[in-house]
Amino acid sequence: MENNRQVAVFGGGCFWCVEAVFMEIKGVTSIASGYSGGHVENPSYYEVCGETTGHAEAVRLEFDPGQITFPEMLEIFFATHDPTTLNRQGADQGARYRSVVFYTSDEQREQGEAYIKELDAAGDLPGPVVTQIAELGKFYEAEQEHRQFYQNNPGSMYCQVVISPKVAKVRQKFAKILR
Repeated sequence: MENNRQVAVFGGGCFWCVEAVFMEIKGVTSIASGYSGGHVENPSYYEVCGETTGHAEAVRLEFDPGQITFPEMLEIFFATHDPTTLNRQGADQGARYRSVVFYTSDEQREQGEAYIKELDAAGDLPGPVVTQIAELGKFYEAEQEHRQFYQNNPGSMYCQVVISPKVAKVRQKFAKILR
């Protein structure tokens, strides 16, 4: 990886949603949906869905910190999912849908913890933030059919009902940093 690139890994429910949101953001140079945080090597989507691997659906993002900072990425991440629901995003339930920031450095860990404290102190959310802050271990890329799902399946009901409103929110709230 070039010196001007950093990595952020987020789990915020279905990886299709997180991927679609960050596809909109200037400075994000690479996006990969996948799995992290578990104990099974090279898990399949069906194994992760079975809740026996310990993995969360996650998205690995390479970004240019000269165009977008990690704190800005945190702001987008937390604004586009509900970090107050344990192992759930909307109708999606299970530990694989947990809210988690997989940090790649002590600085990311500290920034993630500080941002959660700010959110809790502000009191604008329906409850306390339950997002985990965990060190990134191995990240396993998802199968091909899960990559760029929103872009490749715009007519699917899930895309229309769940993902499109999140993308619309990003376009409105973060218009200054869109591609």
